[in-house]
Amino acid sequence: MLRALVKIGKWTSIVILIFLCSLLGIRAWDSQRGDPLAPWQTYIPHELTATEIDATDWAGYIAAEQRVFDEVRTQVSDKLDASERVGTNRYFEGAPMYPEHFKVDWNRSYVLEPTRPPVGAVVLIHGLTDSPYSLRDIAELYRARGFVAIGLRVPGHGTVPAALTEAQWPDWLAATRLAMREARRRVGPQAPIHMVGYSNGGALAVKYTLDACEHPELAMPSRLVLLSPMIGVTTFARFAGLAGLPALLPAFAKAAWLDLLPEYNPFKYNSFPVNAARQTYLLTDVLRSQLLRLGREHQLSRLPPILTFQSVIDDTVSARAVVRTLYAQLPDNGSEIVLFDVNRNHRFDSLLRASSLQALKNLLPPGPQHYKTTVIANEAENDSHTVARSTPADSDKVTATPLSIIYPDNIFSLSHIALPFPPNDPLYGTDPDTSENYGVRLGTQAPRGERGALILNLDAVLRISSNPFYPYVHDRIEDVIPASSTTAQARPAG
Repeated sequence: MLRALVKIGKWTSIVILIFLCSLLGIRAWDSQRGDPLAPWQTYIPHELTATEIDATDWAGYIAAEQRVFDEVRTQVSDKLDASERVGTNRYFEGAPMYPEHFKVDWNRSYVLEPTRPPVGAVVLIHGLTDSPYSLRDIAELYRARGFVAIGLRVPGHGTVPAALTEAQWPDWLAATRLAMREARRRVGPQAPIHMVGYSNGGALAVKYTLDACEHPELAMPSRLVLLSPMIGVTTFARFAGLAGLPALLPAFAKAAWLDLLPEYNPFKYNSFPVNAARQTYLLTDVLRSQLLRLGREHQLSRLPPILTFQSVIDDTVSARAVVRTLYAQLPDNGSEIVLFDVNRNHRFDSLLRASSLQALKNLLPPGPQHYKTTVIANEAENDSHTVARSTPADSDKVTATPLSIIYPDNIFSLSHIALPFPPNDPLYGTDPDTSENYGVRLGTQAPRGERGALILNLDAVLRISSNPFYPYVHDRIEDVIPASSTTAQARPAG
């Protein structure tokens, strides 16, 4: 019997090995299709490591950041072939979306200061493949309330997509620590410090805060605001590193990429390397383990209140992990989660999957929770008017507050990428502010025609890129900012 089991195990291992080798072979073959890698997909700028970031200050980080952008200009933009010098390439100096043409290049770290002495500070951390642009509106809100707003460019971002082929999440966390040190330096030991994290930036904000629970020398934020936080990711991200194994051979370098797309967005990468997915998994895995461990050890009492905004439908992060992993561990400290339901207008009745219609029901645990829950949804079935249904912590009582916002009848749900952008955002908005022009207006694109004719990623076009409920998000964030009489105009500073 033992011999038979050993023999079965041996053959099972051989079959699995053959299967994996076949998958890698298919992956290597598939990676050979399409155009060769472009300069922005091969040149890797020299970013500071975690050790170097921990040893420098904000001025040193900004100086190093300038060197990185200088490298991109001289090694990528200045060396483009004639075929790459087109008006839809953000790295071509003659393109309308070339970032260095803009009054403010929002790919870079920034500081917005009130004209009067600040009453607090906020650190804003963008998402994966993104840039500080994504949270600039929220930064302006904090500045208007008297806070100094520090928008962090996370290493590997804002430059070229190839930078993410070697980026490591500990470098991202080190930059987060640096931004928090700078925030405390600017406002002194007693003033409040908030952290705002979007997507992967949300994971970094939570990870930093958990570290602060264990290391008193780290400045503890007094409030977290999270938008589509990356607390959990898809199962694929866990094994994404396997997809890039053929890239160990130079002939199959394209296997290091999950998406290779034209770069027409001035403030976000369209191309996506395998390593980026791998790093998000590693970060969220460490975050989850630490969160559960500190919960078991009853060390989460120092956590500040968290206000989170999350769509119940999210194809990038796990909405369930936000509720069942993060919020399930929170103390009764005044935290709240705001969930955006799908549009239950009759127009989408026959088109939405059953799982989408049940997403809200499946997301929320039964019974009273230690946090407040607010659901933004249709006032009634087949009604575009909306309400905010709030359930206080430790209660089952639901209060419905009508909103002045109509659920647009051409939007069936919010998306992962939509939450931090107002409808009038000049780049992503459905009704863009035309006083600013970044060379393209991605939120108004609704193309019809034959596939393959456009440079646009049609999956990205289908996703709503701005938030029709942003006025509500704006007001709710404003509610948690300590009151101040400061009303100043923002100005970028070093």
